[in-house]
Amino acid sequence: MKLSEKKILRKKEQILSSAIEIINKKGYSGATMEEIAAELLMTKGSLYYYFKNKSDLMYQCHQFVLSKATEEMEKILDIKEETAQDLLTKMIAAHMEYAIEEKEVFNLIMEPKRTFSEEQLSLVLKLRKNYENLFHQVIIRGVANGEFSVKEPAIARMIMLGAMNWVQQWYKPNGRLNKEELAAIYTEYILKMLH
Repeated sequence: MKLSEKKILRKKEQILSSAIEIINKKGYSGATMEEIAAELLMTKGSLYYYFKNKSDLMYQCHQFVLSKATEEMEKILDIKEETAQDLLTKMIAAHMEYAIEEKEVFNLIMEPKRTFSEEQLSLVLKLRKNYENLFHQVIIRGVANGEFSVKEPAIARMIMLGAMNWVQQWYKPNGRLNKEELAAIYTEYILKMLH
């Protein structure tokens, strides 16, 4: 990769990080291209050099966050010496962190058809399927080594991810439980379901 390409990629990642921050604060409809450009001390026109429109920016923000989350889950799954239960505990904590901290961007997972074009949608669904499959793998590993007793791993995975994703609808940062306490409770109940 040429130096100029690296600079463009670095700038694009900087824009995505700022856009994600604004989207998480103001929501999808509340975040405007003008606001994102102003946050980066750019003109709106300069922003269009990197992204076709707001939809393209949202898509790339979603890809950026989901790719980071996928990488993190893959690293956890690569730890060979831990039990499936220990791996799943780490995966739940990581997922909860993304679901809470990257709420608005991660929330695009819930209803991707409303946000993305047909072309973008197929890529998003592929990445999402890959992400879900990492949870499936840890469940299968746990079943294979006798840690988990699950007749329908795919349904268990959907219940688990559905429950964790729903936290975005009701979690309050100043609520009774902090993120870590919440992740521990989710882990306890999810593990009960799998045993």
